[in-house]
Amino acid sequence: MNAQGKLIVRSFSVSFDGYGAGPDQSLDTPLGVGGFGLHQWAMGTRTFQKKVFGKDGGATGPDDDLAAMGFENLGAWIMGRNMFGPVRGAWPDESWKGWWGEEPPYHCPVFVLTHHARAPITMRGGTVFHFVTDGIEAALDRARQAAGSKDIRVGGGVATIREYLRAGLIDDLHIAMSPVLLGRGEALFEGIDLSVLGYTVREHVATPSAMHLRFHRKD
Repeated sequence: MNAQGKLIVRSFSVSFDGYGAGPDQSLDTPLGVGGFGLHQWAMGTRTFQKKVFGKDGGATGPDDDLAAMGFENLGAWIMGRNMFGPVRGAWPDESWKGWWGEEPPYHCPVFVLTHHARAPITMRGGTVFHFVTDGIEAALDRARQAAGSKDIRVGGGVATIREYLRAGLIDDLHIAMSPVLLGRGEALFEGIDLSVLGYTVREHVATPSAMHLRFHRKD
Protein backbone atom coordinates (compact mmCIF):
# COMPACT_ATOMS: atom_id res chain seq x y z
CA MET A 1 0.00 0.00 0.00
CA ASN A 2 1.37 3.41 -0.94
CA ALA A 3 2.13 5.91 1.81
CA GLN A 4 -0.29 8.79 2.20
CA GLY A 5 0.85 12.18 0.98
CA LYS A 6 0.93 15.32 3.12
CA LEU A 7 -1.53 18.21 3.29
CA ILE A 8 0.54 21.31 2.64
CA VAL A 9 0.38 25.07 2.17
CA ARG A 10 3.00 26.60 -0.09
CA SER A 11 3.98 30.13 -1.07
CA PHE A 12 1.10 31.74 0.81
CA SER A 13 1.88 35.43 1.10
CA VAL A 14 1.00 37.63 4.06
CA SER A 15 1.81 41.22 4.91
CA PHE A 16 4.13 42.15 7.77
CA ASP A 17 1.00 42.93 9.80
CA GLY A 18 -0.39 39.45 9.16
CA TYR A 19 -3.00 39.87 6.43
CA GLY A 20 -3.31 37.30 3.65
CA ALA A 21 -5.71 39.44 1.62
CA GLY A 22 -6.59 43.11 1.59
CA PRO A 23 -10.02 44.66 2.26
CA ASP A 24 -12.84 45.15 -0.24
CA GLN A 25 -12.29 42.16 -2.51
CA SER A 26 -14.08 42.41 -5.86
CA LEU A 27 -13.82 41.28 -9.46
CA ASP A 28 -11.44 44.20 -10.12
CA THR A 29 -9.44 43.63 -6.91
CA PRO A 30 -9.68 39.85 -6.25
CA LEU A 31 -6.93 40.02 -3.61
CA GLY A 32 -8.44 43.07 -1.92
CA VAL A 33 -7.11 46.61 -1.96
CA GLY A 34 -3.30 46.38 -1.84
CA GLY A 35 -3.38 42.58 -1.90
CA PHE A 36 -1.51 42.23 -5.19
CA GLY A 37 1.59 43.65 -3.48
CA LEU A 38 1.77 40.58 -1.25
CA HIS A 39 2.88 38.45 -4.19
CA GLN A 40 5.58 40.62 -5.75
CA TRP A 41 8.28 38.32 -4.37
CA ALA A 42 6.92 35.48 -6.53
CA MET A 43 5.74 37.16 -9.73
CA GLY A 44 9.17 37.56 -11.27
CA THR A 45 10.48 34.10 -10.40
CA ARG A 46 11.18 31.56 -13.11
CA THR A 47 8.64 29.21 -11.53
CA PHE A 48 5.74 31.67 -11.61
CA GLN A 49 6.63 32.92 -15.08
CA LYS A 50 6.42 29.35 -16.37
CA LYS A 51 3.68 27.80 -14.22
CA VAL A 52 1.29 30.74 -13.97
CA PHE A 53 2.03 32.92 -16.99
CA GLY A 54 3.31 30.32 -19.45
CA LYS A 55 6.45 32.31 -20.23
CA ASP A 56 10.16 31.52 -20.31
CA GLY A 57 12.78 33.30 -18.23
CA GLY A 58 12.44 34.79 -14.78
CA ALA A 59 14.62 35.15 -11.72
CA THR A 60 16.29 32.25 -9.95
CA GLY A 61 17.55 32.05 -6.36
CA PRO A 62 15.92 31.35 -2.97
CA ASP A 63 12.55 32.91 -3.84
CA ASP A 64 12.33 30.77 -6.95
CA ASP A 65 13.51 27.66 -5.10
CA LEU A 66 10.69 28.03 -2.57
CA ALA A 67 8.12 28.83 -5.25
CA ALA A 68 9.17 25.70 -7.16
CA MET A 69 8.81 23.59 -4.01
CA GLY A 70 5.12 24.41 -4.07
CA PHE A 71 4.59 22.51 -7.32
CA GLU A 72 6.55 19.37 -6.43
CA ASN A 73 4.85 16.00 -5.92
CA LEU A 74 1.30 17.36 -6.10
CA GLY A 75 -1.64 15.07 -6.75
CA ALA A 76 -4.52 17.44 -5.89
CA TRP A 77 -5.39 20.94 -4.68
CA ILE A 78 -8.05 22.27 -2.31
CA MET A 79 -9.33 25.85 -2.41
CA GLY A 80 -12.19 27.94 -1.10
CA ARG A 81 -14.88 29.31 -3.34
CA ASN A 82 -13.57 32.85 -2.85
CA MET A 83 -10.30 31.80 -4.47
CA PHE A 84 -12.13 30.15 -7.37
CA GLY A 85 -14.17 33.22 -8.23
CA PRO A 86 -16.12 36.31 -7.16
CA VAL A 87 -19.62 34.81 -7.46
CA ARG A 88 -21.60 34.48 -4.20
CA GLY A 89 -24.67 32.46 -3.35
CA ALA A 90 -26.27 30.04 -5.78
CA TRP A 91 -24.46 29.83 -9.12
CA PRO A 92 -26.37 32.19 -11.44
CA ASP A 93 -24.94 30.32 -14.43
CA GLU A 94 -21.91 28.17 -15.19
CA SER A 95 -20.01 30.58 -17.40
CA TRP A 96 -17.43 31.43 -14.73
CA LYS A 97 -14.61 28.88 -14.82
CA GLY A 98 -12.01 30.59 -12.63
CA TRP A 99 -9.51 33.42 -12.96
CA TRP A 100 -6.93 31.47 -14.95
CA GLY A 101 -8.22 31.09 -18.51
CA GLU A 102 -8.69 27.83 -20.39
CA GLU A 103 -5.54 26.18 -18.95
CA PRO A 104 -5.19 26.83 -15.20
CA PRO A 105 -1.79 26.20 -13.57
CA TYR A 106 -2.95 23.22 -11.45
CA HIS A 107 -2.82 20.28 -13.92
CA CYS A 108 -4.54 17.90 -11.48
CA PRO A 109 -7.89 17.62 -9.64
CA VAL A 110 -8.90 20.72 -7.65
CA PHE A 111 -11.55 20.49 -4.93
CA VAL A 112 -13.45 23.74 -4.35
CA LEU A 113 -15.27 24.23 -1.04
CA THR A 114 -18.73 25.70 -1.53
CA HIS A 115 -22.26 25.60 -0.14
CA HIS A 116 -23.78 25.34 -3.62
CA ALA A 117 -23.46 22.27 -5.81
CA ARG A 118 -22.12 22.50 -9.33
CA ALA A 119 -21.06 19.95 -11.96
CA PRO A 120 -17.29 19.39 -12.35
CA ILE A 121 -15.43 21.53 -14.88
CA THR A 122 -12.75 19.93 -17.04
CA MET A 123 -10.10 22.37 -18.29
CA ARG A 124 -7.10 22.04 -20.56
CA GLY A 125 -3.88 20.62 -19.13
CA GLY A 126 -5.47 18.10 -16.76
CA THR A 127 -7.18 20.49 -14.32
CA VAL A 128 -10.63 19.36 -13.21
CA PHE A 129 -12.55 21.52 -10.71
CA HIS A 130 -14.78 19.51 -8.36
CA PHE A 131 -17.23 21.35 -6.09
CA VAL A 132 -17.57 19.96 -2.56
CA THR A 133 -20.56 20.96 -0.43
CA ASP A 134 -20.06 18.82 2.68
CA GLY A 135 -17.09 20.45 4.38
CA ILE A 136 -13.32 20.44 4.70
CA GLU A 137 -12.89 16.83 5.77
CA ALA A 138 -15.01 15.55 2.87
CA ALA A 139 -12.92 17.65 0.50
CA LEU A 140 -9.74 16.23 2.02
CA ASP A 141 -11.02 12.65 1.72
CA ARG A 142 -11.80 13.16 -1.96
CA ALA A 143 -8.47 14.87 -2.56
CA ARG A 144 -6.62 11.98 -0.90
CA GLN A 145 -8.38 9.49 -3.14
CA ALA A 146 -7.38 11.53 -6.19
CA ALA A 147 -3.79 12.21 -5.05
CA GLY A 148 -2.84 8.70 -3.95
CA SER A 149 0.64 8.90 -2.41
CA LYS A 150 1.23 12.46 -3.65
CA ASP A 151 0.75 15.64 -1.62
CA ILE A 152 -2.33 17.86 -1.52
CA ARG A 153 -1.88 21.61 -1.56
CA VAL A 154 -4.34 23.98 0.10
CA GLY A 155 -4.22 27.00 -2.16
CA GLY A 156 -6.32 29.39 -0.10
CA GLY A 157 -7.88 31.71 0.54
CA VAL A 158 -7.33 32.81 4.10
CA ALA A 159 -10.56 31.36 5.52
CA THR A 160 -9.89 27.93 4.02
CA ILE A 161 -6.35 27.73 5.39
CA ARG A 162 -7.60 28.85 8.81
CA GLU A 163 -10.18 26.05 8.85
CA TYR A 164 -7.60 23.37 8.06
CA LEU A 165 -5.14 24.85 10.58
CA ARG A 166 -7.73 24.87 13.37
CA ALA A 167 -8.49 21.24 12.60
CA GLY A 168 -4.77 20.37 12.86
CA LEU A 169 -4.82 18.85 9.40
CA ILE A 170 -2.05 20.81 7.67
CA ASP A 171 1.27 18.99 7.92
CA ASP A 172 3.62 21.62 6.47
CA LEU A 173 3.09 25.35 5.96
CA HIS A 174 5.21 27.81 3.97
CA ILE A 175 4.40 31.48 4.59
CA ALA A 176 6.10 34.30 2.67
CA MET A 177 5.98 37.54 4.64
CA SER A 178 6.10 40.39 2.13
CA PRO A 179 7.44 43.83 3.15
CA VAL A 180 4.08 45.58 2.84
CA LEU A 181 1.50 46.79 5.37
CA LEU A 182 -2.21 46.42 4.62
CA GLY A 183 -3.69 47.70 7.88
CA ARG A 184 -6.84 45.62 7.49
CA GLY A 185 -8.17 42.69 5.53
CA GLU A 186 -8.16 38.95 6.30
CA ALA A 187 -5.76 38.10 9.14
CA LEU A 188 -4.31 34.62 8.69
CA PHE A 189 -3.38 33.77 12.28
CA GLU A 190 -5.90 35.83 14.27
CA GLY A 191 -7.18 33.67 17.11
CA ILE A 192 -4.98 30.74 16.10
CA ASP A 193 -2.28 29.47 18.47
CA LEU A 194 0.10 27.52 16.26
CA SER A 195 2.19 26.25 19.17
CA VAL A 196 -0.85 24.76 20.92
CA LEU A 197 -1.85 23.13 17.64
CA GLY A 198 1.59 21.49 17.51
CA TYR A 199 3.33 23.60 14.88
CA THR A 200 6.96 24.67 15.08
CA VAL A 201 9.15 26.78 12.80
CA ARG A 202 11.46 24.39 10.96
CA GLU A 203 13.14 26.86 8.58
CA HIS A 204 13.35 30.57 7.86
CA VAL A 205 14.96 32.20 4.83
CA ALA A 206 15.30 35.95 4.33
CA THR A 207 15.55 37.42 0.84
CA PRO A 208 15.33 41.05 -0.33
CA SER A 209 11.70 40.39 -1.29
CA ALA A 210 10.29 38.31 1.58
CA MET A 211 10.86 36.46 4.82
CA HIS A 212 10.04 32.81 4.20
CA LEU A 213 8.86 30.76 7.17
CA ARG A 214 8.17 27.03 7.10
CA PHE A 215 6.08 25.51 9.88
CA HIS A 216 5.83 21.77 10.53
CA ARG A 217 3.22 19.97 12.62
CA LYS A 218 4.56 17.49 15.14
CA ASP A 219 3.18 13.97 14.89
